[in-house]
Amino acid sequence: MAAGKTNPKTVVMVRYGELFLKSDPVKYHFIGLLLRNIRQALEAAGIDSRFESPRGRIFIFTDRAEETARIVSRVFGVVDTNVCQLVAAEPDAVRDAALALAKKHIHPPCTFAVRGKRQYKTGMNSQELGEYVGSAIYDAIPGLTVDLTNPEYEIFVEMRECGGIVYDERFPGQGGLPGGSQGKALALLSSGIDSPVAAWLAMKRGCEVAFVHVDGGRWAGNDVKATAMENLCRLSLWCPQQPVQMTIVPAEAFYDAMQKEKIQPRLRCVLCKRFMLRLAARLSLKEGCLAILTGENLGQVASQTLANLAVISDATAVPVLRPLITYDKAETVDLARKIGTFLGKQGDLACRAVPKMPATAATADAVREAEEKMDIPGLLDAVLASIEYVSAENGKIVKDCQ
Repeated sequence: MAAGKTNPKTVVMVRYGELFLKSDPVKYHFIGLLLRNIRQALEAAGIDSRFESPRGRIFIFTDRAEETARIVSRVFGVVDTNVCQLVAAEPDAVRDAALALAKKHIHPPCTFAVRGKRQYKTGMNSQELGEYVGSAIYDAIPGLTVDLTNPEYEIFVEMRECGGIVYDERFPGQGGLPGGSQGKALALLSSGIDSPVAAWLAMKRGCEVAFVHVDGGRWAGNDVKATAMENLCRLSLWCPQQPVQMTIVPAEAFYDAMQKEKIQPRLRCVLCKRFMLRLAARLSLKEGCLAILTGENLGQVASQTLANLAVISDATAVPVLRPLITYDKAETVDLARKIGTFLGKQGDLACRAVPKMPATAATADAVREAEEKMDIPGLLDAVLASIEYVSAENGKIVKDCQ
């Protein structure tokens, strides 16, 4: 990886953050997963590359540097990426590379700043390195003003064991932990805004996520199932080259049973949520999942009051994770837009089982009494006997329901 003063190499540098706080065995394992995920993301885009991973950084050598930097910035565990010049770990080499970069991108008159960072404990410290490079740029380019607080142009210089590094643009990453580092969870995926965002947040924290969609049949809007599948496609873009599977459970019989047994309409939403958790619990055992993910949010709708969530959670012993539990709706929508799951179309996404006045504090006794009338174990067996599967990869359905 050595580079001389006169032959800087253009490479993509990847920074990771939280991984560095782990013990050495865990850190190296996580870095290995991160490298695997980066490699898969680049392979999905047809980009040839090679990697080197000196302490604290990952370098990617490729002839499609800017495209690579943007793609890798979407990989979970990455703090940011940039296209940088790699030179010898000498102040003059760093200065020359920084000056060449500044001459290309600075448009005087303007303000600028140099941000220096040095790994060594000897020689120039970080501030001195920044001042040394900044003075050279200031002297060479007329019309510049130093502004360390809010500059119009920033250039970053580093002196590390692996070499001198110079860059002037960062592509912010997603942060979090590498996918696959935290085990597998099963996410309830609907046609709405919340559940895809909840799944994405769990993916960001390193979970491998499988999905289940509970299909209400004629009790659901005409576009519900197709929209849930579109959500699956959008989420698959965040784990390139990895097929993401969704189990589709035809649950029309459950809604029919509520109607047949004349269950109090006000209990329907809580009963439905409990039934979904029971389905997910059965499937999680089959899929090797350690937890269930939902898009529930405290107080957002009647079934999501604290009293109702307590009754709903009682339906399963499998841990239920609710990443959005404290989010405002506007925050969830903003995140959905960012990650690409805000589809911007309505369609017929109604649930025809929702009552006019759902219970906000259903009692466990009333719910269990209703479930006994409906023969929940029998309904679970019946609907799980007719499950279908669909898979998505790189944003497209690769296996239709069978």
